[in-house]
Amino acid sequence: MKRTILLLLLLFCLPGTMLMAQDAGISVWDDPMVMFYTVVAFIFITVLLILAVAVYLLQVLNFLVQQQAKDRALKLGIEYVREPGIWERLNAWLWDIAPIEKEKDIMMHHEYDGIRELDNHLPPWWRWLLYITIIFAVVYMVMYHITDSLPMQEEEYATELALADAEMKKMNATESGPVLDETTVVELTDAVSLEEGKKIFISNCASCHKESGAGDIGPNLTDEYWLHGGSIGDLFKVVKNGVPATNMISWAAMLSPKMMQQVSSYILTLKGTNPPNPKEPQGEKYIPMPKETVVDTLTVKASL
Repeated sequence: MKRTILLLLLLFCLPGTMLMAQDAGISVWDDPMVMFYTVVAFIFITVLLILAVAVYLLQVLNFLVQQQAKDRALKLGIEYVREPGIWERLNAWLWDIAPIEKEKDIMMHHEYDGIRELDNHLPPWWRWLLYITIIFAVVYMVMYHITDSLPMQEEEYATELALADAEMKKMNATESGPVLDETTVVELTDAVSLEEGKKIFISNCASCHKESGAGDIGPNLTDEYWLHGGSIGDLFKVVKNGVPATNMISWAAMLSPKMMQQVSSYILTLKGTNPPNPKEPQGEKYIPMPKETVVDTLTVKASL
């Protein structure tokens, strides 16, 4: 029992320890669902602790009651007959199995290879589980398909997109300068921005692409081949919107446009680094578009 309580206490402390281990640059609380899951985990573990203490107290109480009954029978000079405990009564209720001395009364007449079956009732837990599923199905049908009280998956997805878009606009409004998106973003080359981009990459991207960018679950980011384009705008778009049906999620709700620009710029610096054990190339070879050179015609004519 003590080991169980210690284990539950360890589980209770584990979520907080994991949260403290996050990188200070990218706070885990940027994810709006983290607080919800943390509270749910604490409530669940607290309930387990309460149940463990309740079971222990029930065992102690049952022992004291039996000991008192034994002492009373001894004083009266009668034989002590042990009454079924809580777990025995619960087990009898859950399974509703006839006692051994009454099995001959429920023996079925059909026999196969000398084997005969008992005509026991369905276990009560099985029947109640069936009743609960029927009730759940009716409530689900009414809430989702008749009254439209709860959103379907498509409606919920549209709502999440709208919330993400509103959050993006809110983050854009807090930053100075033009709005950053895949059409206006430019590559950053200063050391400070690239260092911030590296921190973001290690904290959020290395689990799928490795710290070196060699690729693991995600593709190799150090070669010339890209699945969705290799420009700064293409990278920004993938980081912002994610890629459906893959492990690449949308980071728009967790990273600001400036942070997405920094990490996208850092990824471009990984090209040609040749890390050990790189993943095989995926996608098409990306050839950057040549930059347009603006010629001052007045200066040319003047020089002539």
